[in-house]
Order: sequence, then structure tokens, then C-alpha cells
Amino acid sequence: MDWLEYENNAAAGGFKFICGADEAGRGPLAGPVCAAAVILPENTVIDGVNDSKKLSEKKREELFDVIKETALSYCVAWSSVEEIENINILNAAMLAMKRAVEGLKISADYALIDGNRLPELNIPALAVIKGDSLSMSIASASILAKVSRDRLMREYDKKYPQYGFAVHKGYGTKLHKEALLKYGPCEIHRPSFLKKILGDNNEEG
Repeated sequence: MDWLEYENNAAAGGFKFICGADEAGRGPLAGPVCAAAVILPENTVIDGVNDSKKLSEKKREELFDVIKETALSYCVAWSSVEEIENINILNAAMLAMKRAVEGLKISADYALIDGNRLPELNIPALAVIKGDSLSMSIASASILAKVSRDRLMREYDKKYPQYGFAVHKGYGTKLHKEALLKYGPCEIHRPSFLKKILGDNNEEG
């Protein structure tokens, strides 16, 4: 497959600094949502890069540094639990991607966004469904976002060891749900995500 089809199409349209952007953490019951944007040098394919969900944690960690060293520019950005609760998870994910694209030290003049919806950007952009399996720059962004978020959840595990965040990264696994029922939620849980598990009585523990 041609990992650079979307980047090359944009370059043929006269764009020079083409970024890929993706997010991680829309589904978990806890923690912020993370996004990353990456501008790679023209015609660059990084060996081993793929959709972050298709890679082992060890492989993602290895590629994390390679992507950062290879990129012309990259940015990791976040949307907080409070923002997720106030504007909903989809809008919070869009906000994180907007922050990532706008936070690049080299300003992108075109953006490839994973998914079927675009954040509000002041540059031309294209939504690419399954873009993390089709575009090298989006796949690179997916790895930066996933690794950054996983590392944060491992840090939260030290503060809240009873929930097992280092294992499930906040996703709604059986272990996580059992811990929620036993201990109640903590300050990094997303209350709106807990109603099916805890009902409406989901006050912080």
C-alpha cells in the first residue's frame, strides 16, 4: 500500500507542511483525551509505523522516539476530564486535535485528520476514515497520542493504585468496573461515562 498517498496528493496541490493528527482516549472511563499532530519530511516512511492499535505496547514505545526524532515538527495536546464533561467527548477530542495542530512549532498549511469529522482549523484539512491505517503522518500521530496517554495513566496508577490504571489505561475492563463498584470513582473518572455502571450515584470517592 501507499502510505504517502494522502500526503502526496496534498503536496501536489501546492502544500508544503502537511500534518497528520489523531487522538487517543475517547473510550476510557477515566483520564483526559490526548491528541497529537506530526509533520514528517517529504516522502518519509518510518519502518514499523502503523495504526497504534495494531502495534504492541513495546513496539509503540520504540517508535515513539523514532517518530519524534524524524518529524520536522510534532505536538501532543490534551483535553481535560472537565472539558470532556462540559462539551462531551467528541467535541473534547476535536479540541485536543485542534490544540495539537495549532501547537506545532512549524505551522502546518494542510492537515490530515483521522476519522470522519474535522476540528475547527484555520487551514485546509481532510478527514480520512481509518486514516491511521492509510497515512504515514496520521499513523505517526496515533502512536504519539497513544503512548503519551498510556504513560500518563501509568502515572495516575501511582496516585490511585486501587483502580489498576497501569493495566487497563482507564478503559472499562472487568477489573476496572469491579474497582469502581468497590471504591467508587476518583477525581480523574468521567462521571458521564459511569452512569451505566454506578447509576446516578457516582460521587467521587
